[in-house]
Amino acid sequence: MLSGMSSLDVRSIEQEALDLTRELCRKPSVSAEGRALGETAELVETLLTGAGFETRQLTVDGAPPAVYGELAGEGDASLLLYNHYDVQPVDPIELWDSPPFEPTLRDDRLFARGAADNKAEIGVRLATIRAMREAGDALPLTIRWIVEGEEEVASPHFDAIIEQNADLLRADGCLWEGSGLAMDGRPEIALGFKGNLAIKLDVQALTSDAHSGTAGVLPSAAWRLHAALESIRGVDGTIRVEGFHDAVREPSARAREAVAEQSPSIEDELREFFGVEEFVDGLTGLALRERLTFSPTCNICGIHTGYGGPGIKTVLPAHASAWMDFRLVPDQRPAEVFDLIRSHLEAEGFSDVALTFLASAEPAATPPEDAFASRVIDVAERVIGKPPSIFPLAPASLPVVASLQRHVGLPGLSAPDNPVYGGSAAHAPNEHVRVEDFAPAIEFTIALFDELGR
Repeated sequence: MLSGMSSLDVRSIEQEALDLTRELCRKPSVSAEGRALGETAELVETLLTGAGFETRQLTVDGAPPAVYGELAGEGDASLLLYNHYDVQPVDPIELWDSPPFEPTLRDDRLFARGAADNKAEIGVRLATIRAMREAGDALPLTIRWIVEGEEEVASPHFDAIIEQNADLLRADGCLWEGSGLAMDGRPEIALGFKGNLAIKLDVQALTSDAHSGTAGVLPSAAWRLHAALESIRGVDGTIRVEGFHDAVREPSARAREAVAEQSPSIEDELREFFGVEEFVDGLTGLALRERLTFSPTCNICGIHTGYGGPGIKTVLPAHASAWMDFRLVPDQRPAEVFDLIRSHLEAEGFSDVALTFLASAEPAATPPEDAFASRVIDVAERVIGKPPSIFPLAPASLPVVASLQRHVGLPGLSAPDNPVYGGSAAHAPNEHVRVEDFAPAIEFTIALFDELGR
């Protein structure tokens, strides 16, 4: 075991983690725009090498490099870490209070694009490993680490990277991109993630925009798109695509029990951070948490048509587009749902609406009774001092989970080693992490490495 474990200075690790987070967040690694991905991969590899890892870049055609590192420990145990170095676009830039790629500390919060999702976690993991190595000759377990650059665009090449390098990634378990603490201080642990299907709908009604005075006789792309969208999801929230729910698997009794035992503060978080007075369909309590966990979704994430500037432009738009995403649950498959949507549009008379497949992710999870998961859950409760709030299926998507299960057969979960909270504004303007959340994330990481190395 590591002799210096008890003497580790969490405060100094916290400062180094903050410094590393700042360094990483200065890189504008927006995968949707193909920005700074190669140079960010080089930075990640340099940081891992400096911490003692043997590193290499894993590549496939058309993808930015994934960085792989291995740090041998003194015991037989091994752990795989997963992170991503890419971030979301910054739009709308005018809503940021400070430049998104100039990390800014104010009110004990670090603001930067990618801080919460998920460069601060890379900083925490890296600073903790450095401190543990300085306190002893070797870590108590072998750490393998893969950091990719396409998670924010649904990891389209990650499956191929994993398939080609499965032997490098074998371990006793995996910590995926991590979670944090609930509003009531309970550690949050995600055992799985919903799948995702992202699509685009396009309507071309005219060869060019027309004067709006002709709206009585010329077709409207905007109204046509509106009708197509309403055919997919009714005003009552019902998803109208025939067969959409047919493959949905009934949750297990253990999964329902975990949701019943979740922190009820998630409801307070949603109200506080998003200004919600009433939830969809008046949901509260267990019913709200069950829908959040077990139900698929149909979401419009963007619409564009016509004019959106100051004043008004009296125009009849020739073209209209909508971007949609569907969060899927076991056993829904993105490709099958895409075919269902295409068939639905044709059956409803919308064959003129062009449908484009953008991205996808398979739903996947680790069973609640898994031995690796149980050990991580026990450590979280011991370190934080409160029972974990467990998500059998988190409402977001993480494409890597299904790939790791398929090619490596690896149990995993998202653990509270990421200094984030419900108001971190991941994917939104003014994304940030709180300084106060670094210490518990670091303490958990130290204790988990110690436990798994036994």
